[in-house]
Amino acid sequence: MTKPIRIAILDMYNNVANEGMRCIRQLLQRSATDLGVEFQVDTYNVRAENQLPGVDYDAYISTGGPGSPLASDEPWEARYFTFIDTLLLHNRTQPVKKHLLLICHSFQLVSRHLGLGEVGKRKSTSFGVLPVHLTEAGEAEPVFAGLPEPFYAVDSRDYQLTELHTERLAQLGGKVLCLEKERPHVPLARAIMAIRFTPEVLGTQFHPEADGEGMLRYMLTEERKQQVITAYGEAKYDEMVRLLADPGTIEYTESIILPTFLRRALAHLVAAPMLA
Repeated sequence: MTKPIRIAILDMYNNVANEGMRCIRQLLQRSATDLGVEFQVDTYNVRAENQLPGVDYDAYISTGGPGSPLASDEPWEARYFTFIDTLLLHNRTQPVKKHLLLICHSFQLVSRHLGLGEVGKRKSTSFGVLPVHLTEAGEAEPVFAGLPEPFYAVDSRDYQLTELHTERLAQLGGKVLCLEKERPHVPLARAIMAIRFTPEVLGTQFHPEADGEGMLRYMLTEERKQQVITAYGEAKYDEMVRLLADPGTIEYTESIILPTFLRRALAHLVAAPMLA
């Protein structure tokens, strides 16, 4: 009997209600069916309960979340970075690699921890279904294969990574894959939207797990509609609804990134020497 693929979700939502966990679990179920494998999925409540996995899982997804990614004295933070360092060391020294996807808040945390640039607060919140631009490295990134230039993604953040430390990124062998939308009329740096940190570790500032149908259903509820209109205006709400309803935007991005990440992680396990 084939052993299930063990996947750990690092829940960074701090017990705040969200759509991200639903989307991730939905994609895991769909991918397991598409790949014809069984996933054993365990969730670790990192920030609220100070829970962290070991490096004995096959793949990891570290979620988005609310709040500041800047340095704090919260007890989970040091343990989270110890986990990141342990996983990176494992991948440098062991034949069976551990693949990790970092989403939004996790992307910011790890970028700061590894010294890849300046993580700071935006002048204003970035929120909506927005275009994301591929760099040359992004166009060659296997996990992004099939995405158009630009592609659309759900973006929701008060913080951003800018002022890249290129020498540090080069030390890791990393590459910038995406940048935020072009704003020629705004004299501000463009945020970095995705990085290939190492051959096994990928991070996105945007939310690749967001599903068009589910997000549209959520946005059409009266409560969420009024929240968005109050915070961002009716024009922003109407634009989001229009783009979420378009199968060529969020639904397409959702169908590419996380499923391809999982497929590549699984392919590595099958090809790993100790599993051959």
